[in-house]
Amino acid sequence: MLSGRAIALLYNTGNSVNGAGGMATKTTGTTTVGLIFNGGVVLATDKRVTMGYFIAHRQGRKIYQIDDHLGITISGVVADAQAVIDVLRYGAKQYRVEQGRPMPVRSAASMAANLFFSYRLFPLIADVLIGGFDGSPGLYNIDFFGAMSSEKYVSTGSGSPVAYGVLESGYREGLSEDDAVSLAVKAVHYAMKRDSASGDGIDAVILDARGYREVDQETKRRIVSALG
Repeated sequence: MLSGRAIALLYNTGNSVNGAGGMATKTTGTTTVGLIFNGGVVLATDKRVTMGYFIAHRQGRKIYQIDDHLGITISGVVADAQAVIDVLRYGAKQYRVEQGRPMPVRSAASMAANLFFSYRLFPLIADVLIGGFDGSPGLYNIDFFGAMSSEKYVSTGSGSPVAYGVLESGYREGLSEDDAVSLAVKAVHYAMKRDSASGDGIDAVILDARGYREVDQETKRRIVSALG
């Protein structure tokens, strides 16, 4: 979760529409969700990309593969987030070459946290979730000052208050893969209904012993249809 200082900066920095006196009245928005289930991690996001009140893109990608066992969600300034993704992909490949094994999930999260912290005086305006499976599931939230926290479930972006309501009412230890996917999609779906900066569809991925896998459109459609 973002620190109080990070939230204050986000609401007064970049990609905003300013009201009277220069106070930011609208920021970039999104909804990202991550949760651990019995054997892996699910990541899910909406697809709408905004600049203030303007919808800049309706099919934006907010989940990216870092390695065969690692994924990341992004919220904030797209260019900054993409720069972080590039660094993590390079670091994961270098780790494989030098160590002869995949980078642990916590190590990838620590690399991201160190990157954000090193830019703290001129911060990268992004908040990321890093999830993966390295023998056990791992999920981390890193804000743009480099604060890192391990989570069982987490959400970022302007739709996160709604998503958290769904996650906190539905999450339990030992969720099955199907139940975890349903809960993640449900959280993003309801966030899209109440947050104007989130919308235009849902992307979701599973990270487990089989690697990085996209949730197919039919599965997502079935989950959303059941919600009415």
